[in-house]
Amino acid sequence: MEKKIFERPYIKKIRAGMPSKFGKPVKIDPLPFIDDLPVEELIKQYGSPLFVISEKTIRETFRKAKMAFETRYPRVQFAWSYKTNYLDAVCRIFHQEDAWAEVVSGFEYEKAEKNGVAGNKIIFNGPDKSLSDLKKASENDSLIHIDHFDELYDLIEVAKKMDHKPRVAIRVNMDTGVYPIWDRFGFNYENGDAWDAINRIVRSEKLELSGLHCHIGTYMLSTEAYRRAASKLGELAVRAFHRHNTLIKYIDIGGGFATQNTLKGAYYQGYDTAPSFDEYAESITSALLDVNFPDNKLPLLILETGRALIDDAGFLLGTVLANKRLSGGNRATILDVGVNNLFTSFWYDHEVNPVKDTSDHFEESTFFGPLCMNIDVIRDAISFPLLRKGDQFVIKRIGAYNMTQWMQFITYRPNVVLIDINGSTHVIRKMEDLNAVTAGESVPDHLQKI
Repeated sequence: MEKKIFERPYIKKIRAGMPSKFGKPVKIDPLPFIDDLPVEELIKQYGSPLFVISEKTIRETFRKAKMAFETRYPRVQFAWSYKTNYLDAVCRIFHQEDAWAEVVSGFEYEKAEKNGVAGNKIIFNGPDKSLSDLKKASENDSLIHIDHFDELYDLIEVAKKMDHKPRVAIRVNMDTGVYPIWDRFGFNYENGDAWDAINRIVRSEKLELSGLHCHIGTYMLSTEAYRRAASKLGELAVRAFHRHNTLIKYIDIGGGFATQNTLKGAYYQGYDTAPSFDEYAESITSALLDVNFPDNKLPLLILETGRALIDDAGFLLGTVLANKRLSGGNRATILDVGVNNLFTSFWYDHEVNPVKDTSDHFEESTFFGPLCMNIDVIRDAISFPLLRKGDQFVIKRIGAYNMTQWMQFITYRPNVVLIDINGSTHVIRKMEDLNAVTAGESVPDHLQKI
């Protein structure tokens, strides 16, 4: 007879099917399938932990966002934010859906080129562009979004040696009624720096001022803030025309749209508070349509939203390693998923689902990762049924930032699997091994022997 696992008895109040304050029964439904594929089989085949990305969800989400804007505004272009998830397979799905590339470093620019994106469809943002970066982007006719005056002066020097004018925009930060103001990046609207930058670009006669850009924040729950931002960029565009006879060809409203993830400390769940694509689109396009643009010519509207397009398509599958009691009596469940792979657990209370049906008895628990670090906490307080050693779980909405901000720390980074629209699976990033981790290392001769 198999020996049963001993767990020290502990008396604690539990909840069994008790209603919440909204009258709903307390229940966490299992999530046994992703795109009709059994989670158990995915883990068996590719290991645990495991990242899974749904191509079907990516395409459906993108088309929903695109429709929300294109039905309200005649000229719309999306650009995929590489920093959100720059796995080549993911990027190419968005490019197949006609998204341009939005990059913020020379490294990301190289990835966009490698993925076959034409230079004139790459938007180059960010405060760190080297002279060689500026030269390459200028030669490729990319859209260069200037972040500060030093970069502006560098670009003017680069342009002096070229036979055509680089296409540029300025990034504008502003007061949109949401605080704190994101004023680290770009030129400020209220103190006049943005207008000063426009004057210097036009007067230099070396650059073509093609657009205006802003990115007002991240996980923005206020659609009104976007309306204000679009109005202010529109005002700058009109002013530039009347002062310099310069026609702004596009307005880039950036990204920052919220997803249905729940921020730490939030009173309501993210799926109850996050605006829809339609709500964002209504505010942004209404503001632009209200601007009296020169000759009644509407500029191209560019959107760089990343998180809202990919989060729902990502899942992190894992396995319970152990259970124990903390000094205060709360249950601690140790998972094989740590913050090295789930970086967004620092600011989200991620939704976790068991793979199989569990008990109706819930208990306040803490979900720890496997790392030897006290900060390795996936959920610091969650009411959850008991998961035993070996039980499997799914963490939802992890497609954004986790596969770019993950760290090779203590454990290897796991496989990433794409489920295509036909239900077939593909490893789009192979699990690391010792050779992959140490490939860039070298040992001096005097340390060869120990």
